[in-house]
Amino acid sequence: MALHRGRGFAAINYPIGMNLGGDPSQALVHSNPDGKFTVALSSIDLGQGMKSVTRQIAAETLGVPVEDVWVDTADSDTGPHCMGSFASRGTHRVGNAVIEAAREARAVMLEAAAEELEVDAADLVTDGRGNIHVRGAPSRSITTMAAAQAAQFRQGRTVAGRGIFLIPLSPVDPDTGEMTPVSCFAHAAMMVEVEVDDETGVVRVTDMQSAYEVGRALNPRLVEQQLTGGAWMGMSHALWETTEPWYPDRAHGPVDFNSYLMPGPGDLAPHHISVLERPAPDGPFGAKGPGEMCANPVLPAVANAVYDAVGVRVDELPITPEKVLRGLRAQGGAQPRRRG
Repeated sequence: MALHRGRGFAAINYPIGMNLGGDPSQALVHSNPDGKFTVALSSIDLGQGMKSVTRQIAAETLGVPVEDVWVDTADSDTGPHCMGSFASRGTHRVGNAVIEAAREARAVMLEAAAEELEVDAADLVTDGRGNIHVRGAPSRSITTMAAAQAAQFRQGRTVAGRGIFLIPLSPVDPDTGEMTPVSCFAHAAMMVEVEVDDETGVVRVTDMQSAYEVGRALNPRLVEQQLTGGAWMGMSHALWETTEPWYPDRAHGPVDFNSYLMPGPGDLAPHHISVLERPAPDGPFGAKGPGEMCANPVLPAVANAVYDAVGVRVDELPITPEKVLRGLRAQGGAQPRRRG
């Protein structure tokens, strides 16, 4: 028995949103009488942190504290339309819709404040701490709560805004079939190190090094957590998870997570992440969003690392011990790739 070490590299670019456009998202923003704001969405937070990032986007655009914003994703029947939480589109598409809605609501709020302060709305600024004051004269101010109450109880204004973000569906050239691809791509590169046991065929990931270009990381901690979780998910798909040979006949297959094969805490490899920021011109505050590309580079990187370690090229996932052993026997044993 021998353990063979190998390294695998993979690089990807990932389109944000539907590749040819045509996937709108809408948002509604309104103020309550206490000056707090509600953002209504039909876009679902699957655990990727979309509620947190849209909350930040709304607060920044409105010019109010983030704790004064609440995001409601209750029901697609009652909320504004959204195409869905897929294609890594949440931050980019929904975030832009939130900006549009928050701008409209902010304009109404400033008009209400201007009437109370007897100034022009264009002369007002927010301080991000719940206050609106005259530019250059901070002593002349009103709280956002007071402005919201004045709007609703004295002025008869609705402090609210509507927003939609849509990249129109790409036209098709009738002669060539050429179409315009998505507006922005995110990018990633990953290096994976593995150990392969040539007696059992077991593959163990020992280390992961990655660099992700995400536009702008609006919430760096959430981005890093999403990248870490996505990489572990990719590692699980690369080496463990499958419904074969039971799908579509599951008579003898796993029925719950007690019998469905996945890595445990002891199987998870250290992951060292570098986040690169290259703001997207059409992204909300430059953001693109990590999304599905968190897991994508791991799978080919693991496959390349196994090939580097023992010379076996597995082209069907997951890379199980059985597949590795069949490859080893077919080629007469381990044949590590030569390193220069």
